[in-house]
Amino acid sequence: MPVKRRIAVRGRVQGVWFRGWTVDQARALGLRGWVRNREDGSVEMLVSGDEEAVEEMIALCNRGPSAARVERVDVEESDEEAPGAFEQRPTA
Repeated sequence: MPVKRRIAVRGRVQGVWFRGWTVDQARALGLRGWVRNREDGSVEMLVSGDEEAVEEMIALCNRGPSAARVERVDVEESDEEAPGAFEQRPTA
């Protein structure tokens, strides 16, 4: 049974290729879900997959791509259904 987590990343995470980097990392880990910018300046995502891969994605989000400055990562369980692949969504 896949693990599902909603993740919010705060800091300097918009305009630094965070969403594109997230898509690449998630796909490499075999995860499903989505990522989008939020109007409050954060990046939000839903990740679904094997628990070990989800935990690795959370660890990666704490570092982010080289241009990002991650200040905080909030993680909560989710029951939202993930799409069939990992996708980038418009700002919400």
